[in-house]
Amino acid sequence: MTTIDPPGGHGRPAVMSAATRALARCVSVEPAKFAAAHWGRAPLLSRADELPNPAGFTDLLSPDDADELLSRRGLRTPFLRVARDGQLVPTARFTGGGGAGAEIGDQVLDERILELYAAGATLVLQGLHRLWPALVDFARDLGTALTQPLQVNAYLTPPGSQGFATHYDTHDVFVLQVDGRKRWRIHPPVLTDPLERQPWGGRADEVSATADGPAALDVVLEPGDALYLPRGWLHSAQAQESRSLHLTVGIRALTRYALVEELLALAAEDPRLRAGLPFGTDVADPDAIEPELTETVEALRDWLLRADPAAVAARLRDRAWPAARPAPIRPLAQAAALASLTADSRIAPRGGLRWQLATAADRVALRLTDRTITLPAQCAPALRALLGSTGLRVGDLPGLDDDADRMVLARRLLREAVAVPA
Repeated sequence: MTTIDPPGGHGRPAVMSAATRALARCVSVEPAKFAAAHWGRAPLLSRADELPNPAGFTDLLSPDDADELLSRRGLRTPFLRVARDGQLVPTARFTGGGGAGAEIGDQVLDERILELYAAGATLVLQGLHRLWPALVDFARDLGTALTQPLQVNAYLTPPGSQGFATHYDTHDVFVLQVDGRKRWRIHPPVLTDPLERQPWGGRADEVSATADGPAALDVVLEPGDALYLPRGWLHSAQAQESRSLHLTVGIRALTRYALVEELLALAAEDPRLRAGLPFGTDVADPDAIEPELTETVEALRDWLLRADPAAVAARLRDRAWPAARPAPIRPLAQAAALASLTADSRIAPRGGLRWQLATAADRVALRLTDRTITLPAQCAPALRALLGSTGLRVGDLPGLDDDADRMVLARRLLREAVAVPA
């Protein structure tokens, strides 16, 4: 018989305080109130004096940091987009080779960026949760608090400019104003809870008509202010008398439609649903399709009533876990820790690691995002103890006979990047 521990590895024991602080930087209300009154429902404006960090968000990415990225870090597309007058500027206008030893032609050219920015273009630094150390950590902590994968972009807008026309996003966002002032006009959705396959461009006329009406919220964000917008809410933003820098944290939450998609994928196991249409069926004739539709709906309903939650959960796990990477590891430091490991060494679970334990009679399987590690069953107590801790001495790992066995397990976990030196 196999038993499966509940999915874990959201990093909660190790980083819960950091996760709580990350969310508190974005919302001026208690988490329970945010979840009940705003999450997926209504915008929330949080002024700087209502938030815990008086210095605002410059510790995450300052204007000088943005200049560093644009000039000295070998930035490449698609980590930068440029928008002007509501349209994206072709990448060929601001990319090229980087000189000897770096001839690949997708590198950002700082002199071209200067030209475009000075002419009123908005610069969009993308994927900063993978590029900039402070945002790597912040995104992981905030994602832990929300139990959702995140992406972080930065928008640099010249004085008086507007990068994009009124539109909506297909994911929730936090807007964190870093520098300058930006006016935001917010309108109710033309489509509630849009899916990623339902972008605003397909409803451009409705969006434009709604944007011409009265705004639900018309506000100027100052440095240190934060704004939460559920997916689907229309918005436009214009820099005021000075340049503006803000961060947009996109929350890539799964929806009930994701359940539908996985259920339909699993429905391929039902022979009735794999059956072909009768020979000669005119698929353009509603009368010919009606009996087939009726039988298909009946077969699908029967199958859905027998759907296995464990199979659906496994598919959702494989879909959701790769969307959020665990904390970075330092390969050289990790290798050095392996070489110098003793029973007195302390190891900790890798922050943000997604994991699940499945125990059989003589083996325990540690399921990770990209692989499964199989170990003897007697390792299960040690794995549970370590993965639920903030760090343990190797010699204190429970359930194993001696320090030699504990060292073997600890080395395996360090080599597999499940554990890190504490």
